[in-house]
Amino acid sequence: MTIETPTGRLLGTWPDGSPEWHAARASRLGGSDMAAVLGRSPWVSPYRLWHLKAGNVVDGPASDAQARGHYLEDGIRRWWADRHPEFEVATGGTYAHRERDYQLANPDGLVLKDGRPVALLEIKTDSQDDDDVWGKAGTDQIPLYYRTQIQWYLDVLGLEVAHVAVLTARLEFREYTVRYDADDAAILRRRAEMFLDSLMFNEPPDFDGARSTYATVRELHPAIDGTTVELTFEEAAAYCAAKHALKAAEEAELHQRSILADRMGAAKKAAFAGHTIATRQARGESAPFVVAGRKLPDIQPRTEEEDAAA
Repeated sequence: MTIETPTGRLLGTWPDGSPEWHAARASRLGGSDMAAVLGRSPWVSPYRLWHLKAGNVVDGPASDAQARGHYLEDGIRRWWADRHPEFEVATGGTYAHRERDYQLANPDGLVLKDGRPVALLEIKTDSQDDDDVWGKAGTDQIPLYYRTQIQWYLDVLGLEVAHVAVLTARLEFREYTVRYDADDAAILRRRAEMFLDSLMFNEPPDFDGARSTYATVRELHPAIDGTTVELTFEEAAAYCAAKHALKAAEEAELHQRSILADRMGAAKKAAFAGHTIATRQARGESAPFVVAGRKLPDIQPRTEEEDAAA
């Protein structure tokens, strides 16, 4: 079924990863791309995205998490549809904005009323600790990288509401509702145009500390020719200082982990102000070990004056 949206132009309905799907994305920016453009993606840095769009590197095979989401998507869609019999749910396709062709959307589904699209349906699976990532069900409290993707899709399609259906790490179904924000959409478009300009003028983003940036640089230079590069003083000093700082930080973290493990005793979880700071886990017959919580709060040590006041 061909479904047009208020501002979305249907390009086609192709399987993810197909040649047609890749061709549609090559010169356009989708929702997950925009999370990377803004530095909000946990998986793709701005530097890697730039080189992907420039054709200098290619994506590898789908990860286990991506494969899991693909196989579970239809079941989660049917769960949401069963909870909302007042709507019809159609599978999505690949859309571009009618006027701004660089804007791309691949919605997981469209919510229809009397055959007319009235909302977006996005489907997610998440293996992370729910309390650290997702807010209370029924709210709009979803991870920032998903919010970026959804605002982009709403802007492409001309829809005002997105329903988000999630299967959490605890195998619990949840749903959230996100509304279109015109100010956020304007910021996204401006950043998208800046990114596309940087491609046109061959100006890649600065290096950052993302793993995907380092992976990209490795892919850009696959050969080893046996030569030696003489570093400047600044280059050598910066790298050596970073390595020494890393060693010191690892020792400091291990010190604090030992203190935390003793403080927790037989407890499973350590928390502060509603945040999970750490959990104790075990594999097989081995002794339990401490694992840091995800998205730890930025808690700065108190000054002497603050300690005295407390």
